[in-house]
Amino acid sequence: MSPHPTVAKTITARPVIACHECDLLQRAIAVPPGGVARCRRCGGELYRAAHRRLDPTLALVLAAAVLFAVANAFPIVGLEIQGIRNVTNLFGAVQALWNQEMRPIAALVFLTTILMPAVNLAVMIYLLLPLKLGRRPAGLTVIMRVLQSVKPWGMLEVFMLGIIVALVKLTHFATVVPGLALWSFAVLTLLLAAAAASFNVRDVWDRAYPAPRGEVRA
Repeated sequence: MSPHPTVAKTITARPVIACHECDLLQRAIAVPPGGVARCRRCGGELYRAAHRRLDPTLALVLAAAVLFAVANAFPIVGLEIQGIRNVTNLFGAVQALWNQEMRPIAALVFLTTILMPAVNLAVMIYLLLPLKLGRRPAGLTVIMRVLQSVKPWGMLEVFMLGIIVALVKLTHFATVVPGLALWSFAVLTLLLAAAAASFNVRDVWDRAYPAPRGEVRA
C-alpha cells in the first residue's frame, strides 16, 4: 500500500544533502533551535538549525566597519629616535614599501589588510542590513559567492602578529609609541572573528526566502 499522499509529498519535498566528510546522500530533517544534524554514517556535522537572528552579526559588522575606518585614518605606531618622531598609518606603510621597490609586498599588504577586509565588510553590510529591514538584497546569490571568495584573503590577524614582532625588535633601536590605529586593529580582529562565528548562511537564506510552514530546508 502506498503511503498517504500528504506524507509522500512531505517526504519527497525534503531536499537531499551530501555529507561534507563521507559524501553520503541523505534527506534533510527538521532540527530544533540550537540543534545539529549529523551524518548517519560518519557522524559529521551536516548543518545547524537556523536561528533567524541576524542582529548580533549585523551589530558586530557595523562596529567592525567603524573601527576599520579609524584604523586606516589614524597612525599605527610612532617611532622616536634622538628626538625625531615619525608616525605612519597603514596606507602610508604600503606607500613606503612601494616607493622602496618592494612592490609585490606592498601589493600583498594592500590586498590582505585594506582591500579585502573593506570588501568583506561592505558585502556583509549590503547583505545583512536589507534583511534586517525586511528586504531581500539584490543579487543575493552573487553576493554570497563574493563573500565566500574574499573571506580567505582577509589576514588582519597575520598583519597584527607581524606588527607585534616588528615592534618588539624596534624597541632596541627607538622609542615605540603605539598609535590609535594599532589598538583599533587589535579590537577589529576580535570583532571580525566574532562576526564570522555568529554568521550562519542558513539564517540568511531562511530570512531571504522564508520556507512555507511544514517544509524542511537544508
